[in-house]
Amino acid sequence: MRFNLWLPSLMQISLLAGGLCASPAALSQEAAPADPSAIRIAYLTQEVEHPPALSNLDEPPADEGLAGATLALADNNSTGRFLKQRFELEAVTVPIDGDPAQALRELAAAGHRLVVLDLPGETPGALARLPEAANLLLFNAGSTDDSLRNALCAPNLLHTAPDRAMLADGLAQYLAVKRWTKWLLIVGTRPEDRLYAAAVKRAAKRFGAEVVEEKTWSEDHDARRTAQAEMPVFTQGKRHDVVIVADEIGDFGDYVMYRTWEPRPVAGTQGLVPTNWHRTHEAWGSAQLQSRFKAAAQRTMLPRDYAAWAAVRAVGEAATRTGSTAAATLTAYIRGPDFALAAFKGVPLSFRSWDGQLRQPVLVAADRSLVSVSPQDGFLHPKTELDTLGHDQPETGCRR
Repeated sequence: MRFNLWLPSLMQISLLAGGLCASPAALSQEAAPADPSAIRIAYLTQEVEHPPALSNLDEPPADEGLAGATLALADNNSTGRFLKQRFELEAVTVPIDGDPAQALRELAAAGHRLVVLDLPGETPGALARLPEAANLLLFNAGSTDDSLRNALCAPNLLHTAPDRAMLADGLAQYLAVKRWTKWLLIVGTRPEDRLYAAAVKRAAKRFGAEVVEEKTWSEDHDARRTAQAEMPVFTQGKRHDVVIVADEIGDFGDYVMYRTWEPRPVAGTQGLVPTNWHRTHEAWGSAQLQSRFKAAAQRTMLPRDYAAWAAVRAVGEAATRTGSTAAATLTAYIRGPDFALAAFKGVPLSFRSWDGQLRQPVLVAADRSLVSVSPQDGFLHPKTELDTLGHDQPETGCRR
């Protein structure tokens, strides 16, 4: 599925976001021809088959990620009008059984040099290594895999999505401030749960906490029916201050809260959650972004939306600062030392030179409340406190 977005008003954004459910033929009829003088940005994602959910309360929206990129396009064009700059976004959705690599090759062949990747796992790293991607600047807005910032990093791949290490560090700093330093870790059986658990254990070592016990929640349990009886027994064990859950897909984590043997807070993928964006975040002008997004997409902004928004806005910021529409000039500025993005988090955001990760605060939030923002006061760094979150330069495994 492919279509272009151009000079949109907020009403057009809403219509275009809703148009994701339209047929490819209808979308192609609505698409505007590419403007050769425009700054062209591509957005590449793939349909995924979601596993059965324990609850249908939070069904993933079809336009998650794309809605954020679309709003950022409007922001870019709003500023660009004064500088006679025009931005276009071409969105491509690969089917479940499709090939993202082929889609990226086609975008490169069509002249795209700036591409936002909203893809899971290690896929962004594999795409960055394609010969056709050598002259592209890719933004990873979908994958939190630490490996993409370490062994699988690439010089042409930047990350606006935080990795698991950043998220776990943001949570660990808050727990350290609260002096909740003894953790019971409950891990799901999926590979991504184990990756999240690894990030949690790394964060514990960095910030003086201890995982006193680790347990695996097997798929033999039906949390919906047996949580009240099984969860108290399951959470018995060594003394702990907090229960950390590693359940990224939501198989059981929501059923841990209020059912533990001891009265303990729950954090991690459920309960008190570290994230790059949250619907309750209103500081530093973010209420304005929240309201504009809701008016355009008819829903609240989600973490993938924010990561895609930041990627498209990074291009717009570079165009504003350089006064250029050339992809090579924009790429050099974005990756350079002078780049800074105002992104409603209280501090300018920039990309780390060693692994391409966007430095950014981590929000620590409950369902209906923003609890705190990391880095926490007192965690110091010789360059920027933002580098206390995630893989700092001395510990990076990236060799770009």
